[in-house]
Amino acid sequence: MKKFLLSIAVCIIATMTYGQKNDTILYNLGKGFESPKIDGSKFTKIKVNVGGDFVLHFQSLKSHADSAMAPLGSNLNLPCANLNLNADLAPGIRINLTTYLASRHHTNTYVKGGYLLMDQLTFLNNKIVDNIMKSVTIKVGMMELNYGDAHFRRSDNARTLNNPFIGNYILDGFAISPAAELYFRPLGSAKGLLLMGGITNCVTDPNVGAYTAAGTSNYTFPATHYSAAYKPLNLVNILGYYVKAAYDKEFNKNLRIRPSISGFICNNSPGGSLYNSDRAGSPYDEVMNKKSLGSSAYDATSNVTNGYFGPGNYSKDQSFMGNLFAQVYNFELFGTYEIAKGNTGLPVTYNVVPFTFQNSSIEGICYFGKHHQFDIGARYTSVHKNAVDGYGFNTITNIYAIAPVGEMQTARIQAVFGWKLTDNIVTKLEYCKQTYSNFITYGTGTNSFFEGLMVEAAISF
Repeated sequence: MKKFLLSIAVCIIATMTYGQKNDTILYNLGKGFESPKIDGSKFTKIKVNVGGDFVLHFQSLKSHADSAMAPLGSNLNLPCANLNLNADLAPGIRINLTTYLASRHHTNTYVKGGYLLMDQLTFLNNKIVDNIMKSVTIKVGMMELNYGDAHFRRSDNARTLNNPFIGNYILDGFAISPAAELYFRPLGSAKGLLLMGGITNCVTDPNVGAYTAAGTSNYTFPATHYSAAYKPLNLVNILGYYVKAAYDKEFNKNLRIRPSISGFICNNSPGGSLYNSDRAGSPYDEVMNKKSLGSSAYDATSNVTNGYFGPGNYSKDQSFMGNLFAQVYNFELFGTYEIAKGNTGLPVTYNVVPFTFQNSSIEGICYFGKHHQFDIGARYTSVHKNAVDGYGFNTITNIYAIAPVGEMQTARIQAVFGWKLTDNIVTKLEYCKQTYSNFITYGTGTNSFFEGLMVEAAISF
């Protein structure tokens, strides 16, 4: 019934569709960043745009480790789809709503998020405000946080045209949270200086309180007993802040450079999700799943973070990312360096364990063909988690206790060939190999990895 009503609603809205570009899609592979300011002078009435994304993967990947891994075949993965709605409500004011019609993590339809974008405030009838808004943009919603530039080059469920590769980054700084962002671009120029500041409550699933049941913790010796706890969550106490500065310079049609630097600070969170917010899931289905998981080893909806590596939900995080994008003729280069520090909580206790992640990535893409419809490229990504005093299981006392945890590292190489049949249809063939070092869950050896081929067919409009 829900799907039927949704289909009817889409048909009704489609009758009002206006032929504008869907600003949730970046048709120019790898070259899109923040959307340009809206030209409110063209507004005459409310106009609605309906867009969609569809993606299908063929996977042929194998997992290897000292521990027993679930064997994987070569087959099609679950197809994914997005529904994108954009509406111009007034001069310089636009609203967006993105819905995952089907995804690996949730096979049922659910809303990803949306936002209100304001490039003009003509309803205030104030010339001073109008002049200020020539250089300012306001964005508010339950939306993708604009932290770093790497999130512009990742796949978002079925929206994959802006990602030259198939897999996303290992340390994936992608978050959907309630947020407000303020942009400054001198006279609204799409190129040149961009400054942005934002605030957020740092979590994907906000709530007004958190409950912890009474119990006994085996993470300390002797065991700690604690009572049930009711903790109210007040917005002013859990706010996070993030900033970005970028400079985009196009010297001519064959040379463009964009350096950027971003920071994200959340010092008190009930479950921060900057690195644990991908509700769509990794495209590398069920890789590195152990046989000990039982039937869950083949449950694509419950094991969705294959290939990712990060702190998960955290109580504190301070992250900084630097990016460099360069385009020289038909070649483009994109690099990332990131440091993330903070604390992550342990199950059933308020104890925390510090973490430090270092993330570096470099990729190059070459476009060729009469219309640059073909591309070949490679990406190398390496993520280190620094050695810390963590918690390990003591087989003598049968409890968890303080134990040193060595440095962990995972690295991935991706090589891709892409063919853009039209501005809306893309196919990709990717070879990838990801290695794991000092991951105790995969055994004591260093020969832990997955590798193989992926094929992607994607449509966006």
